[in-house]
Amino acid sequence: MRHPPSPPPVPPLWNLSAKTPAALRAQAAKLRAHLSAHPGLSAGDIAHSLVSGRTDFEHRAVLTASDEPGLLRALESLAALDPDGSAPGVTLGRPAAGKLAFLFTGQGSQRLGMGRDLYEAFPAFAAALDAVCERLDLELPLKEVLFGTDADVLDRTEYAQPALFAVEVALFRLLESWGVKPDFLAGHSIGEIAAAHVAGVFTLADACTLVTARGRLMQALPTGGVMIAVEASEEEVLPMLTDRVSIAAVNGPRSVVVAGDEEAALAVAEAFPDRKSKRLTVSHAFHSPHMDGMLDDFREVVAGLSFAAPVYRSSRT
Repeated sequence: MRHPPSPPPVPPLWNLSAKTPAALRAQAAKLRAHLSAHPGLSAGDIAHSLVSGRTDFEHRAVLTASDEPGLLRALESLAALDPDGSAPGVTLGRPAAGKLAFLFTGQGSQRLGMGRDLYEAFPAFAAALDAVCERLDLELPLKEVLFGTDADVLDRTEYAQPALFAVEVALFRLLESWGVKPDFLAGHSIGEIAAAHVAGVFTLADACTLVTARGRLMQALPTGGVMIAVEASEEEVLPMLTDRVSIAAVNGPRSVVVAGDEEAALAVAEAFPDRKSKRLTVSHAFHSPHMDGMLDDFREVVAGLSFAAPVYRSSRT
């Protein structure tokens, strides 16, 4: 039995903003003076006040350090910083034009205890996670697996996929409760279902039915096959594909994942001897012809679901 590692400490982070560079430096000096006059204030409380109790202006600075004394030194550096200068722990910038996209990840990113601190700290996250868990038809209660101590159970497809779906939906609802709303939603693999649900394509009940069936049917397939991440473009890999190996994911302009029979997948990776490749830790060759054996049963599940146009909405139905 494997136990979850202790999470790494989160470094303190303070955000400041002002209308001009000079006003930003003045704000840093003012905050430094206030902290000198009131020692012992919590770095976390200060961080919360800076992002929740002040207006966001055009000129911004992010201060990071390994401890509170480091933050104080960063404040001093910012207060004395030349307009075009730089200093350790100080990142300057202005908001960039553009729109906001949320990307929901696929299987492989799960870990024991993910979301536990958020569950204990934020009612919006806890309520959303509970709502998903109540609708999942699993042999073991999902929260017991997710917040438990046995990583082998969580890594099983029938639990890994519902766990990722539950946490991703809860994260979305938490950000939504803070007024953060995306312009675009996208996802990979199980993340596609999470994105579709919060976009309004599936009700929560139907999404949970789909997630449960998908994980269970995939888990029941014969094991075998491999998935390999390869530093190559889709165009470079396409001519090498056969009925024994396919592209499972396109992660970037020069990053793909191939899946299928071991020999065929390794041949693709070995065609790029000077490029990085990594064999993924998975039980099955997902997103490959190895999944064909579940399609009939999966099609029957999907036929019983209802679909709506993918229009983002603030709804939890």
